[in-house]
Amino acid sequence: MRVVLDTNVLLVAISRKTPYFSIFNSLMNGEYELCVTTDILNEYAEKLSQRFSEEAMYNLMKAIEKSPDILHVIKYFFWNLITADPDDNKFVDCAVAASADFIVTEDKHFKVLKDIPFPPVTVISMDDFVEMLTGMRPETSEHRKP
Repeated sequence: MRVVLDTNVLLVAISRKTPYFSIFNSLMNGEYELCVTTDILNEYAEKLSQRFSEEAMYNLMKAIEKSPDILHVIKYFFWNLITADPDDNKFVDCAVAASADFIVTEDKHFKVLKDIPFPPVTVISMDDFVEMLTGMRPETSEHRKP
């Protein structure tokens, strides 16, 4: 299964203290393929460096980039489907170029994709993705979501 993770999902998923750690752990165990572009990797690194030490950020990025389950995607077309936050389009463009099964996000800007028939892009929540990976809904409350 091919997946695009919004940056906020990755930031929550890397902590063992959240019910979403199974997202990161499943990636490291080869249970799905993470689709990324250079823009997405740069954003991951930028946001990780704001939360963690440089060494921790470097180690996380190295683990992600060197994983055999990372699909490096080259975008040849920019769809510009999200107008409310154009920066989110990098995830949509990656999903389309990679023929990803879905984008995992909690960002409300992605809801517009439900009303756009082409190109088809499926968006699912972190809870739905964890349930898909583990067969169980995470014990969540609204304050745990990014």
